[in-house]
Amino acid sequence: MADWRGKLAQAHLSHIMQVAFAHRLLVPAFNVAYLPMVPAIVEALRRTETFALLEVSRPDITRFGAESFKAVKEAFDVYGDLALSRLHQDHVPVIDEEGEYVDWRSLIDEALELGYHSVMIDGSRLPLEENICVTKEVVAKAHARGVCVEAELGAVLGHESGPLPPYEEIFASGKGFTNPEDAQRFVQETGVDWLSVAIGNIHGAISGAARDAKKVEARLNIEHLKKIVERTGIPLVLHGGSGIRKEYVLQAIRHGITKINVGTEIRQAYEQALRAKGTVAAGQEAVREKVEELITVYYEIRGSARKLAEYL
Repeated sequence: MADWRGKLAQAHLSHIMQVAFAHRLLVPAFNVAYLPMVPAIVEALRRTETFALLEVSRPDITRFGAESFKAVKEAFDVYGDLALSRLHQDHVPVIDEEGEYVDWRSLIDEALELGYHSVMIDGSRLPLEENICVTKEVVAKAHARGVCVEAELGAVLGHESGPLPPYEEIFASGKGFTNPEDAQRFVQETGVDWLSVAIGNIHGAISGAARDAKKVEARLNIEHLKKIVERTGIPLVLHGGSGIRKEYVLQAIRHGITKINVGTEIRQAYEQALRAKGTVAAGQEAVREKVEELITVYYEIRGSARKLAEYL
């Protein structure tokens, strides 16, 4: 297809994601922890002809070097390529990792005003009824502007202060796993576009010495995932995508995971190269190489942009 770039550049993100879900194509989402990562990620997408999201979360701004939602949007406006990418506001929590309430409305409003293509409201630490209520409010506001909304149900652990229980204990017990019946009700009542689920995935640590540590090699409960997909029928999202065993990731994509967030691996690649060589350019090259490696070797999705365009 000669004009695959034009088709993707003009397509609405909601349609792209639904097509990806229907055809079991992955749209990875790369967290921008430092502003110079933006051109490096986009260059990797160009080289591999892969469609992905660039995203920024509150911790990327408060704990690392993303600076602000505005600064990331400005960088995306300069370097972004709509045939290969869109900009997502990741993880706006109602209650944060420390258990504190967040002024989530102002953060969501900021992204909508800036022109982000999608936003995420995370009410997963709320009771189900309250999570539904908050998500409905965001969906109404965002959809009025043609912006997609992601929400979360279940507990993707890892960002909390204090030590986690042993990973095998979390997995075996299903602690925090998304309840399929709750997910069905949640999607029906909120009209949310994509849902972040917990099926064994965990976040990478973002504070203290652990922020430099290798992530736990997580597994995924594919049978549990199938139940959620059956009841929701919308694109599902895996947070904490770094470090999950490859065979589980590929199975998850085949069974309805459409978006996988990647933060720890590319952030650490940037930081390590910066420390070792002392230049931003070295950090950018490390990020580009890591993103290309993830796309080609780990996810095996080189050329996904062309495939998506065929189905649009």
